[in-house]
Amino acid sequence: MLELTETFKALGDPTRLRILRLVGEARLNVSEVVSLVGVAQSSVSHHLTKLKALELIREERQGGFTYYSLMVDEKAPLWPLIRLAKDAPDEHGDLARLTELLQRREDALTLNEKLLEPGQSWRLWASALASLLPPLDVVDFGCGTGVLTVELARWARHVTAIDHNPAALDKARAEAGRLGLRNITFLEADLKALPLESGAQDLVVLSQSLHHVGASDRVLAEGARLLRPGGRMVVLELMPHDEQWVRSRLGHQHLGFEPAALQNAMRAAGLETPTLVAAPRDAASPFKAFLLTGTRPLAPALPPPAPLRPSPLAPRAP
Repeated sequence: MLELTETFKALGDPTRLRILRLVGEARLNVSEVVSLVGVAQSSVSHHLTKLKALELIREERQGGFTYYSLMVDEKAPLWPLIRLAKDAPDEHGDLARLTELLQRREDALTLNEKLLEPGQSWRLWASALASLLPPLDVVDFGCGTGVLTVELARWARHVTAIDHNPAALDKARAEAGRLGLRNITFLEADLKALPLESGAQDLVVLSQSLHHVGASDRVLAEGARLLRPGGRMVVLELMPHDEQWVRSRLGHQHLGFEPAALQNAMRAAGLETPTLVAAPRDAASPFKAFLLTGTRPLAPALPPPAPLRPSPLAPRAP
């Protein structure tokens, strides 16, 4: 009876209950649990220690990491209680994030298996391909903490990184400084009305930033305004989905977009031939991405001057 009482106490904490359900689905390390439940590592470690002391989870070392998994199986007296935890509504979207995390693991494993030559680096290959591009002036709409910004800055002539969150911009500045990148300007501004010159940029990138703003068509129009003739816009976004938790937890204002709607908005903004590239479908993930590109039309060529004709009033040669 004491064991059952202590177990009920342990599972009375909602975060602890979420952690138990996650490690019941997959073997996870501390950092992975932190990323999934969104609480401090010290708190996660405390919860894991408590669950381990009650012999609800086991601890294993592998490759320099400590992994946790569910210790209780279907034959254990406590299994009905664990079953209730596993079947509880996923109000925080933990299982969707877990699916994404496990997919990233699988992608990394697949990539490592393909690296047949020692020292082969796909990051270096990406840098080599980027070096073939001409130097461009780039704007990163909704740069966040600058993960994409610093990659763009490795080959761009100049990057303007824009976000409305000053804390995120501070982190982006710090990362750029750590990497010694000096070709980035950070700007705190509203994406719908930017204090930037029209027709001065070669590339505008919107990487999953549209679903954070209300008037997505106005943001696309503002991005198109910044492009030089022949300049391009690249939009990476999510297909429509039903994961409501992203509104409160991640600040999403849209649950994805129909690609055709964004294509029409890009055309309305003056961009030509928005091209759609769909990401490979993963039935296990609720999130599907797609890529759109559009081009600012080149200025029409001026018609050649008309040939000079003699004036009817000009005197004729004798």
